[in-house]
Formats: sequence, structure tokens, C-alpha cells
Amino acid sequence: MTEINFRDPSLYINRELGTIEFNRRVLLEAFDESHPLLERVKFLAIFSGNMDEFFMVRVSGLKQQVLLGITNRPPDGMTPREQLVAIHETVDALVEQQMNYWNEVINPELDAAGVHILNHQDLKRSHKRKLRDYFEREIFPVLTPLLFDPGHPFPHISNMSLNLAVVVKDPDSGMTHFARVKVPAILPRLVPLNPLDPDELLPPSDQTFVWVEQVIAANLDRLFPGMEINAAYPFRITRNTDMEIQEEEADDLLLTIEESLRQQHFGFVVRLEIDESMPEEVRDILIRNLEIGNFDVYQSDGPLGLRGLWELRSLDRPELKDKLFQPSPPPMLRSVENIFDILQRKDILFHHPYDSFLPVVKFVEAAADDPYVLAIKQTLYRVGPNPPIVHALIRARENGKQVSALVELKARFDERSNIEWARELEKSGVHVVYGLIGLKTHCKMSLVVRKERDGIRRYVHMSTGNYNTITARLYTDVGMMTSDENIGADASELFNYLTGYSNQVDYRRFLVAPVNLRTKILEFIENEISYGEKGQIIIKVNSLVDAEIIEALYRASQTGVKVELIVRGVCCLRPGIAKVSENIRVISIIGRFLEHSRVYYFHNRGKPKLYVGSADLMPRNIDRRVEVLFPITDELLKQEIIENILQIYLKDTVKSHILDPEGTYTKLQDITKNGVAHFSSQEWFLNGRETLLQQADTPTS
Repeated sequence: MTEINFRDPSLYINRELGTIEFNRRVLLEAFDESHPLLERVKFLAIFSGNMDEFFMVRVSGLKQQVLLGITNRPPDGMTPREQLVAIHETVDALVEQQMNYWNEVINPELDAAGVHILNHQDLKRSHKRKLRDYFEREIFPVLTPLLFDPGHPFPHISNMSLNLAVVVKDPDSGMTHFARVKVPAILPRLVPLNPLDPDELLPPSDQTFVWVEQVIAANLDRLFPGMEINAAYPFRITRNTDMEIQEEEADDLLLTIEESLRQQHFGFVVRLEIDESMPEEVRDILIRNLEIGNFDVYQSDGPLGLRGLWELRSLDRPELKDKLFQPSPPPMLRSVENIFDILQRKDILFHHPYDSFLPVVKFVEAAADDPYVLAIKQTLYRVGPNPPIVHALIRARENGKQVSALVELKARFDERSNIEWARELEKSGVHVVYGLIGLKTHCKMSLVVRKERDGIRRYVHMSTGNYNTITARLYTDVGMMTSDENIGADASELFNYLTGYSNQVDYRRFLVAPVNLRTKILEFIENEISYGEKGQIIIKVNSLVDAEIIEALYRASQTGVKVELIVRGVCCLRPGIAKVSENIRVISIIGRFLEHSRVYYFHNRGKPKLYVGSADLMPRNIDRRVEVLFPITDELLKQEIIENILQIYLKDTVKSHILDPEGTYTKLQDITKNGVAHFSSQEWFLNGRETLLQQADTPTS
């Protein structure tokens, strides 16, 4: 084996730039004409939303490091300041690419399809009059103009808010003034013109919209009567929302997090987005008063904050969207009266969203109503609005069950929702805990304890995904239900670890972070290294960042182990480097569904070890979160995951992006163009797998 300095920065890709590259792949989906038009619009909105979160969390963290004088370098060797420079250059070019595509391609195609998004200045007079009436009724009452002059301090600009910088002139004094008008988030970003003008002779399917900030700008005379409106320029800011919570000093974690959420509105500014028409003097007012630098400003030739395009998803235009599909339960659950009877005989595997999430909900609901169930224990990370799982837990408590719920209050961007549901659970008498100090609880698990004729039996559901009925239709996840005694015992001990005091360092079946997951994964990699060219590793995760794991994979490659990595998001490993990673292939699959499942396969000389769970290969997941990887031991289920999930992803030639040693991703179909069969893994899961399911439903003679 060639001696390599694994601390050489050239062996690693910067995490922040890797995140931007992931978002570049998301943006490319908007350019992919194989998607229906409104799906391409959706990807533009997703890209904008992802970049908002990137600035709120990742860029703000780098800025804090610069302010504190921290010069620690990640494995790739870039200082925080160097990363910020690279981020600005990369994002600036990406946003320009996004806006050009919106202006030159997507918006004209929407117009041709009968979805007209017009500029206010291009409207007919009759339309402008009707919008004026709408402004008076629906918009004017909720607007608050705020003047900025020696007698009025610069107004607070809230995070992610869309605003107008208004320049007005007093005709009496001749003096020019600056004012700010916030566009309230309660208003629709796209004002529909059709209901305002039902007599307009448009085709029944056509719909016309105007950007709400343009409607406000056109009617500013109502907000500044007697003044001359010189101009109005849209702008938008992003603030730091990366909460730092001193859990050890918090008397009440729930109240502490509530206060932190309130403080997010006052985090320092990390990004200012402006319309390119904004003159330098107005821009300077914003820069000076927001206390930012020129480097924090991003100009745009078009509407700011394109995440507002999500509103178009509600249009009743099925021909412009993906075909609807109805997920179905696994075959053995399609005519089941008592799910516990099935689980006594066999484990059940789920591959969402292709398999329905409803059986998971019904599992908890059945436990809530079953007279033989004694207790339910549940982790909750992101549950979404009106969650049926939470309602089932409340009903279980009302039915006299012992119910415990671990609600993770620090689930980023879901903190407020989780606080509300934690309070609802507590009101009903559910024992609610918030996890371990200094650790996020990210594992996904439901444990049901049931009294049966032969004694107490435990039933467990585990998954890579959240107990969220909305994301279960949008994210790919793998889950399993079982009554395996060892897994049940591990689940009980894990909940004891989460709710009480425990120094347990090993489990029968589970790999648990931060307890033993790192050491076990490294042990499995070392095992494959010992087999040399007969070794094989397949890992599917959201992110691969951890330097120690990357070094182990490099060493595996050096000994001839074949390593296949399916990494949706950030991958800091560089594949294809001679004598280092030439036996490693990295692909990223971006498509209709968000790839969210995590699967770990180790060949183990033909006796595969296969684990599924919540953990990505990042220091935060391995060292600062409670994560669980659970084994698949049933040979049929193991074969199902290896052959009909992992191998299907590895065959993808349509949505697969290949990572090269330079850190650049290229779509496989762009590389191979000819001679490679058209194969989309997500299409196969939607359509091709039906053949397998039909075969499973067909009785054998």
C-alpha cells in the first residue's frame, strides 16, 4: 500500500462548497425538460429555499468564526474567510444562472402554457384599476410605512422579509426621504388577476398573476399622501438563525428554546438581496444601517426570493405536474386485521414513498386502542402539521396506556411546531422528555409493549425517516417493523438511555451514536480491508463529511476494496485519485423524490452485514446526535434491499450525477450519451417494482 498523508488538504472537498454544488444539482433539475413545467418551477423554489437555509446557518457560522478570529481549518484546508470569498463567487454566478433561466425560459414557457406572471407596468389600465381596488381592500390595511430620517431610527428588518426601499420627495421643502415598506408574509406573493376580472376573455384554463411587491409599489401614493414617489426598490435580507443554547444552564429547555426563537429575528445580517436597478446611494443606506459589507450584497435581475413560486403548486393544472401515484402497503399488509399477529411471524420492510406510510400510522393507532398494549414509547423529530401519530399517542394515554414521547425541540426550523406538540402531549398526560443535554435525538423509533398469552412481547418500528405523513410522500426512506426479541430489548434500553441515566456502551443489535456507531463502522470497513480485492462496500447517505471515515474508505480503496457511495448531498471525499481512491465511485441522485434513506452494506465474504437507520457520516451525526442503525437479518429482506434498492440506484443512468476527483458533478447521461440504456431508479421504483409486487400477490400452485 502506498504511504499517503491523509491530512493532505487536496484529498478533501470543502463542505460548504459541497453544499452549494448539491444545490447546483437541484437547480439543474429545473433545467431538465423531462420534468413537467410546474415541477421545474418547484425545483427553482426548492433551490431558493435551500440557499436561504444555507445562509441562515452555514454562512452565519463562518461569519461568526471570522468575527471571533477563529482560523481553524477543516480537512480541506480553507480558512473561514477563504470559504466566504469562494461562497460569494460561486453563489453569485449560480443566482445569475437561476434568474436568467427564469426570465428567458421558465416564465415564457409558463406564459405559453396559460400561466401568465406579468409585470404591473405591462398591464392594461382596466387591470390596474381592479388591482387598485384589491390593494385598497386587501393590502393597504396591513401595510406600515416606516420613515428613516434624523427623527426616525432605521427600522428593524426581519429575517427573510421582502421589503421596498422607497424614495419620496416632499414637494414643499424639496427634500428627499428614505422609507421602508415591508411586504407582509400573510399576503400572497403572486396576486391572481383572474378573480378580479371575471369578464376578461381568457381561456378557462388560463391564469394571470402579478407580483405583490409590484402591486404595492404601484400604489405607494396611498401610503405617502401628498408626497412625490421617486422610486421603490425591492430588497430582502437573511439573518443568522444558528441558535447556541446553553442547555446545562437552562432551567427549562422548552422556555429557553422559545426565547432563542424570538431572538432569531434579531440575528446579525448575513445577506442582502437587491434588485439590480437599485442606485448606489440607496444601496449604501442599507449597507451602512444593516452593518454589512459589499461582499454580503447579491444583485438580481428579477423577482427576489423565488421560493414564493411554491404558490403555483396549488394550480389545478395536472397536465403540468408529475402524474399522481397512490402508494400501497406491502403485500402482506393489504388485508390485515391485526398487525401484531403478522409481526409475530415475520418482519415487514417499507420503502417509502413507494410503500404507503399509512401502515406505520395504523401501527401506532392500533397500539393506542389495543386492550393488551401496556406502553408506547416514541421519538419525534419532525412531525409536521396535524400529525396523526401525535393524536394516536394522546388517544393511547386517554385509554390508560403508559406513553412516553421524546420530542426533539432542537430540530432546526421545526422548533416552534415541536414546542406546540410537546405541550399538547403534556396536557394529555403523556410523559414528554426532550432528550440528552448536548445531543440532538435524531433516531426514528416506535416501541410498543404488549401483554400476550406467553408473556410480554415488544414490537418495534424503526426508520430512516420522520413520523411525518407529508414528507413520507416526498422523501425516500426505508423502515422496518419487527417483534425480534433482541431488537425489542435494544429499543427498551435505548429509550432508558434517552429518558433516564445510562452508561451503556454496547447493544445486542443496534449501532448507536455517540456510543458505538463510529467504532463499529470503522470496524466493518477494516474487515473489508482485510479481504482486499474481495471486499465490497456500498453506502447510501445524505452526506459524507467525517474525515476519519473518509480516511478509512481511502485505505479500503488502496487495498482493492470496491467502494460504491450514493451520496445525495455533500461528499467531502474525492473519488478516482490514483493510488488513493481509484476504487471508489461516488454518485448523487436528484429527482422527483428527495433521497433520504441511509443504508450501509458490507460484503463480509458473502455473508453481508446490512444496516439501515438515521445516521449520516458527519461528525455531528456520529458524535453529537443520538442516532441508530439497525440490522437487517432476515435473508429475504436483506436480498430485497441489496438487489431491489441498492443495485437499482447503482444502475441509474438518468438522475445519477458522477463526482470526479476535481469535485465536479456531471450527469451520467451527459457523459455517456450513446450506448447506455435509459434507466431511472425512481421511475423503476414507481413502475417497474409493480411487477414484483404483483408476483408477490399471485398465489403459487
